[in-house]
Amino acid sequence: MNVEETLNSLLMRVEKPARYIGGELYSVAKDPDQAATRFAFAFPDMYEIGMSYLGLQIIYHVLNREKDVACERVFAPAPDMEGEMRKAGLPLYTLETKTPLSEMDIIGFTLQYEMSFTNILNMLDLAQIPVEASQRGEEYPLIAAGGPCACNPEPLADFIDFFLLGDGEESLPQLCEIHKNWKRRGGAKREFLEEISQMEGVYVPSFYEPKYDENGKLIAVEAAWPKAPKVIRKRIVEDMDTVEFPMHNIVPLISVVHDRAVVEIFRGCTRGCRFCQAGMIYRPIRERSQSRIEEIAKSQLESTGYDEMSILSLSSSDYSKIEPLVTDLMCLCRERDAALSLPSLRLDSFSFRVMEEIQGVRKTGLTVAPEAGTQRLRDVINKNITDENIYGAMKQAIELGWTSVKLYFMIGLPTETYEDLDGIADIAANIIEIARQHNGGKRGRFSVTVSVSNFVPKPHTPFQWCPQNTLEEFEEKHRYLREKIKKVKGAVLNYHATDTSHMEAVFARGDRRTGAVLKRAVQLGCKFDGWREHYRHDLWMQAFSETGVDPANYAFYSGETADVLPWDMLDYGVTKKFRASEWKKAQEAATTQDCRRGCTGCGVKRLTECKWEGCLK
Repeated sequence: MNVEETLNSLLMRVEKPARYIGGELYSVAKDPDQAATRFAFAFPDMYEIGMSYLGLQIIYHVLNREKDVACERVFAPAPDMEGEMRKAGLPLYTLETKTPLSEMDIIGFTLQYEMSFTNILNMLDLAQIPVEASQRGEEYPLIAAGGPCACNPEPLADFIDFFLLGDGEESLPQLCEIHKNWKRRGGAKREFLEEISQMEGVYVPSFYEPKYDENGKLIAVEAAWPKAPKVIRKRIVEDMDTVEFPMHNIVPLISVVHDRAVVEIFRGCTRGCRFCQAGMIYRPIRERSQSRIEEIAKSQLESTGYDEMSILSLSSSDYSKIEPLVTDLMCLCRERDAALSLPSLRLDSFSFRVMEEIQGVRKTGLTVAPEAGTQRLRDVINKNITDENIYGAMKQAIELGWTSVKLYFMIGLPTETYEDLDGIADIAANIIEIARQHNGGKRGRFSVTVSVSNFVPKPHTPFQWCPQNTLEEFEEKHRYLREKIKKVKGAVLNYHATDTSHMEAVFARGDRRTGAVLKRAVQLGCKFDGWREHYRHDLWMQAFSETGVDPANYAFYSGETADVLPWDMLDYGVTKKFRASEWKKAQEAATTQDCRRGCTGCGVKRLTECKWEGCLK
């Protein structure tokens, strides 16, 4: 089949055909015959979502700098396009060269959120590649996966040949070099998997076997191949200045979710919020130098024509030179009539000189995340900010001219009571009152948006042993909070769907048995589960029923810290002992200091030098 010819006949029948054609500014189409390794970077969601992901731009850039590697992109087609492709018999293909995925060497899926897992299986099926790894012969590509959700790979273990743990900028070029040599000598897949399993940061699930007791409780994950490492450590990029970063991002042909230039200023976080998986698995802190950040920012603004620049990190205001950095970036933005976006700001370290700089140019919305409505609950989750921090920051923001604020909270946190929910409404009301006082007794145009997400217990966090609220508990809390916020003039409430949060918890903490549910759900028609309009809870419940797997065993799991967990063989730096200690302290509402003020003994120093001064004492 001629892919391009068939594709051209379909494009006029689907929404946003530019999703499927490639050819964007700074995309790279290498000669397939000149590449020893052809790597497909697969994002299991639509083009607009995937093209907003910085990790795609980084890996695409890193791999295409390699002479013998060709990295191409593939996204999940929207349902209308998938329907046309299936009718026409058109297999899923790469954007750059329109190559069917089945002809690539390696397909690497990024795992950004659990609700994309069905799309992975659906994309393989659309590519006419067997979904289960055991059914794929030597003629099929190797299927890889990485990203934050790889920290518990077991729900996907039956479908993925190998997982990459941690930073991919160094591990992927090394892996492709091994692949080139293996391919040259005509080796079997098993030989390749055995060789890469000895690399730091590579987990080959077929080399491990879970063991259960007579009650179905997981008691061990054992090596099924003698040379398989007992513990797999994540890969860490230690120097952010020397690692490659794209100076010219691919510029999409259509509007995407985050349509702007972006530069990552550092990785990791020292705060220690107990619910936050990213804060645990991305340790230690590694900063990019101010000069390097400014070099990247200037190049991206000049080359792409974007009218907005965003700096990216888990906590932007924790960057050691945030004020001089933002001052210089504002100069760059002013010269180009561009806005500067500062996400992930912390109230207790918020630089109001930074805010004054921002208001000099076109302002973007102010977003802050108290996470919990009372000090007691903020202590439970180790969110070390106070009411004084919150209201003091809001007062200064209002005085500087901000007219809207978005507040992020979670409900269903461990030990939560309805008094904590009252606290959410109280914070919104108090902020509006501060605005009213500033405006001479009138609220004016000031508004507060309260955005509430449902707590999902995640692997490698202190809350990995905590049960999630039931669907009924979440729904009752939503109802209660709605009534409270209605009484606060100028405030609106947004909240996440309950059933998808429940499913997220199941696959966040699932073992290999949940893979059967995943496969059956896809057969029943589940896909794009992160999109409310596509999610089918009835089909998911049917899949659990037919496979005999009880979702309550995962979502509502409440175990002992000595329990064997599906991800225990993976070492992301922070030790299980430290997580258990933090879980105990959470139940006592005891806080742990920011590790910049002194090492808290999380364990990451076993893997690499932690360069924060407090950790070196």
